[in-house]
This record gives sequence, structure tokens and C-alpha cells, in this order.
Amino acid sequence: MARKIVPTISLILITVLAIVFLTGGGTDDKDVLRQTFQIDAIYYDSGYVEISYLDKSDKTNSVVMEILGMNESFQKTFSSSEFIEIVPFPNLLKWERHPVVLEIYHEELGHIQLKTEIHSLDEPVPTVIYSRP
Repeated sequence: MARKIVPTISLILITVLAIVFLTGGGTDDKDVLRQTFQIDAIYYDSGYVEISYLDKSDKTNSVVMEILGMNESFQKTFSSSEFIEIVPFPNLLKWERHPVVLEIYHEELGHIQLKTEIHSLDEPVPTVIYSRP
């Protein structure tokens, strides 16, 4: 009887370990990033975009923000854990979507990149993509 139980238990244990390994061990590094950083980019009909950034840990060393899809890409560097930037944004733009990319240098988390898209007030908030370049 013990000869049948040992292979079965071994098979179950190997299967569980394989599932945990393939799913990332049950912890998602992105959860820490989602809990720490907030970004939004709202387009207003009066011709400007309001971009807001918040680092809840207050440990941002610097942020390089770039808005793509304009006639000339907009880039600006910040040295705080929170900002709101108002950027003139003409109606005649060459791209359908307008990504906002933040390169963040964080005291504890290192180099982080956030990407989102500009949206109107009446549109749902786009997904934020979190990554470590």
C-alpha cells in the first residue's frame, strides 16, 4: 500500500511545484508597483492635457515624462514624488493614441517605467503598463 501512495504524493507535489513556478510563485511584482504609483493623463476640450503622478512611498528620485504622438514629442524631468503638469495639446495630432511614458528612478524599487494613454474625461481610464527596463 505504501508503494502506491509514495508515487501519488510525489506526483501531486511535483505538479503543485510546477504550477507555482509557472505562475510566478504567487507574488506579483506588478502589485507592488500598482500600489505605489498612480498616473493619469486627461485631455480637456479647451486644448490641453493634465498629467498627474503620485508616488505613495514618497521615494522618487526623478521622473522623466514623455508624451508621444504630438508634432514634437514633449519631454520634461521632475524631481519630486508628486506632480501635476498642464501641457498644451493641439487637436490636430498625427496619432490615434497618445502614449505617456514615465521613466522613474526610485530609491527602493530602482528604475521603473509606466506607460498609459491620454484619454478624455468621458472615456474610461486606460490601463497602466508597469515594467522594469
